[in-house]
Amino acid sequence: MSAAASQAQTPANALAPWIAAQVQRLLSQRGHAWLLAGPSGLGQYELALALASAWLCDHPTPQGACGVCASCHAIDVHAHADLCVLMPETVLLDMGWPLGEKAQSDIDSKKRKPSKEIRVEAMRDAVEFAQRTSARGHGKAVLVFPAERMNVFTANALLKTLEEPAGDVKFALASDAAHLLLPTIRSRCLSHTMVWPDPSSALHWLAAQGVPAPQARVLLRASGGRPADALMMAPVSERWSQLPNAVQRGDVSVFKDWTPTQTVDALHKICHDLLAVRAGAQPRFFELVDLPQGGSWASLTAWAKSLSETRRTVEHPFNAGLMQEALVSQAQLALNLQP
Repeated sequence: MSAAASQAQTPANALAPWIAAQVQRLLSQRGHAWLLAGPSGLGQYELALALASAWLCDHPTPQGACGVCASCHAIDVHAHADLCVLMPETVLLDMGWPLGEKAQSDIDSKKRKPSKEIRVEAMRDAVEFAQRTSARGHGKAVLVFPAERMNVFTANALLKTLEEPAGDVKFALASDAAHLLLPTIRSRCLSHTMVWPDPSSALHWLAAQGVPAPQARVLLRASGGRPADALMMAPVSERWSQLPNAVQRGDVSVFKDWTPTQTVDALHKICHDLLAVRAGAQPRFFELVDLPQGGSWASLTAWAKSLSETRRTVEHPFNAGLMQEALVSQAQLALNLQP
C-alpha cells in the first residue's frame, strides 16, 4: 500500500483523538493560512482536511465539521466546489481526488505520466480559484499536501495569494518536510507542529482500526511511534522482526512486494538501531534480540551514508528488483564485517 493511499479521508467524528484535539485548538485561533508540520505518520493530511471541512461546513461546531451536512457530504465524495486540493497527480490518483480536465486528458492520451510534484499549472488554477466567489457562501479553502512537493516555480505562484488572499479563502498546507519549503512560504503561514500521541492512545487507535494488540505493538515500534505509518505497515508486521537477520543472510525475498522506498526505509532503521547499540543506546525500531551481532562501526557508518544518498534517487524509474538486490547485497557486506 502506498503512503498516499493509506491517508484515508476521515469524518470529523471519526478522527483519532489527538487529531480531533488539534482541530479544536486550531479552530479556536484566527488565521487564514496554517502550515501543519511534522514527521510522516502523525496525521497532517487528516488534520488539514478536517480544518477545511470545518471552514466550509454548513453547521460547524467548536469541535469541527458536523459530518452530515451537504458540504461535508460533498467533501466526502471529493466534489466540493469551494475546496481546491493541490497534490502531486500521483497522490491525487492514489487518494481518489479528481484531476483537472486538461491533466486527465494528457495522462489518458499518454502524452505524459502523472507528476510527482505539484505542477505550476495546478497552482495557477488554484490562484484563479481563490479569486472566484464562493459557490456555497461559506468561503473557500485550499489544501496543499505534501506541501514540500511544490517546486520553486509552484511556490512562487502561491506566494502573493497566500499573503493577500482575495475574499474569504483559507489555506491548509500539510508537510512531512517543512524545512524544504521556501522561507517566504513558511513566513506567510501560522505554524503548527503536529502532536505526537502517547503510546497507549496510539495502540488504542490501532486496535480500533482492527489491528490485534501484539501486532500493533510491533508496528508502533517499527514506525517510530507514528500511528498512521504503523497502520500502513500492517501487511509486513509478521516479517518485521525477521528483517535484520534475513538481510545479513542476503535474503532478498524478505522484501517481496515492497517498493524501493519501503526497502530503503527498513534498511535505514536496521542500520540506525545497530549504530545505536554500538554507541551503548537502546534500539528504536527493533527489539535488541532481533538484531544481528555483525557489523563494524566503520562499515555501519559507511552503510548509513550510502543509504542517505540512495534516498535522494529512490523514486527514479530504476528496475525495482535489481535495486533491491543491490541494496541487500550492500547491507549484507556491511553486516558481516566483524567489529
